[in-house]
Amino acid sequence: MRATRSSWVALLAGLCLAGGTWLVLPEPPRPALAHKEPHTSEQLKLFQDLFMEQVGIGDLLFHGDAETERRLGVTLSKTGWACAMCHPYASDTHPAQFPKWQEQMSKFATLRDMINWCIEKPNEGEAIDPDGPAMKALEAYITWSNRNSPLQPGVH
Repeated sequence: MRATRSSWVALLAGLCLAGGTWLVLPEPPRPALAHKEPHTSEQLKLFQDLFMEQVGIGDLLFHGDAETERRLGVTLSKTGWACAMCHPYASDTHPAQFPKWQEQMSKFATLRDMINWCIEKPNEGEAIDPDGPAMKALEAYITWSNRNSPLQPGVH
């Protein structure tokens, strides 16, 4: 019996030859298993309360609260300037445009990169851990301040 093109296609549809080993092609994607159960109203309130707690800490850091800096072990400025002195409204930071090419840094940068650049260069402070609590709080405050802005990554 002669093999037809369609029989070969059918055979190869489920198998492929790569480097001498037969591989089974992946199954079609299935729905994600995370968050199968809907959140309760109590959980949603807890999530929102935790987020707003971080927003409050970020607000203090953004406006130069020395006690919050001390408590978190960071030095955001040695010039006496706070983020809010150049950016009176956190929305002036345009976080919805990141990641993007950042001319001052001569690199493709994230919002966290830009926060650290501002701390180190104009404010002469010490860069903070990109995954640390101070960065997360600053990012939460800046993002919350821009909560109704359109997401436009890469825009200048």
